[in-house]
Amino acid sequence: MSENILDIKNLSITYVTKDLGTCYAVNDVSLSLQKGHTLGLVGETGAGKTTIAKGILRLLPKPQGHVTSGTVLFNGEDLYQKSEAAMRGIRGKKISLIFQDPMTALNPIDTVGEQIAEVIRLHAKINKKEAALRAVEILEMVGIPGDRSTEYPHQFSGGMKQRVVIAMSLACSPELLIADEPTTALDVTIQAQVLDMMNDLKERLGTSMILITHDLGVVAEMCDEVAVIYAGEVVEIGTARDIFKHMSHPYTIGLFESLPDLKSESKRLKLIPGLMPDPTDLPKGCKFAPRCSHCTAECETMAIPLTEITPGHFCRCLNLQQKEERV
Repeated sequence: MSENILDIKNLSITYVTKDLGTCYAVNDVSLSLQKGHTLGLVGETGAGKTTIAKGILRLLPKPQGHVTSGTVLFNGEDLYQKSEAAMRGIRGKKISLIFQDPMTALNPIDTVGEQIAEVIRLHAKINKKEAALRAVEILEMVGIPGDRSTEYPHQFSGGMKQRVVIAMSLACSPELLIADEPTTALDVTIQAQVLDMMNDLKERLGTSMILITHDLGVVAEMCDEVAVIYAGEVVEIGTARDIFKHMSHPYTIGLFESLPDLKSESKRLKLIPGLMPDPTDLPKGCKFAPRCSHCTAECETMAIPLTEITPGHFCRCLNLQQKEERV
């Protein structure tokens, strides 16, 4: 039996619009996640990280979103071969998604207890009273007093709302949790508390996790493996140690060099020049070529494959040795 809970193979997703044409959001992405591990997806806004998450759960907006190729295997079963009714039984029960913004994820006219209980009743054969009691237990599990289950979202702070959203996601003890920027709107102190809580719950429930984030500090704290996403492609993937200690792709190097360094006397951060390419008109060769100071003519015309540079560490670059020497 496979040790992987999730295998994404050659996944490509487009958005088709009348005004802009076809947007190539995800391009031939392959990822795998071992049971009990956390995989971090890192990259700039618009890289395709959230689209990958929605693609796993088949939550792409219709009619614009289309999966043009690829498979998503969850515990060895292809989710794209399942009916919509079967997917409704998987979403929330076996695979849960923590949305980016708790302000929009929660219904303002229902109490938080009712919203958590609704998730439980959709997937478990229990009555309203039992579901309400279970909702109270889950709230207490994420550090919110049970007697607050009768309160409404506007009565909670931003950090507490995020805890409620996490409680909803964990209500049915899913095997896989997809956390999409779970701490973006929180201040540093509350962010640390939420991350510690998520780590604790992950260990306690034996949940696997995909963590989508811009924050490399969060990646270092939470993730076992890391995939760096750029323009809908995986440009580098490996263990957290591989990415942090032996980064090889110029985009990955640029992300780390843009971080503030307390030892440096520089008064300005080092930025990656330029912007991400237009997803409706992607470069023919390396997607990062227009922003790369080491780009060659070959980079601009060749399709660059992922190359294994050390066991389990892959990079999409033609000049790997040069990049490794610069680190």
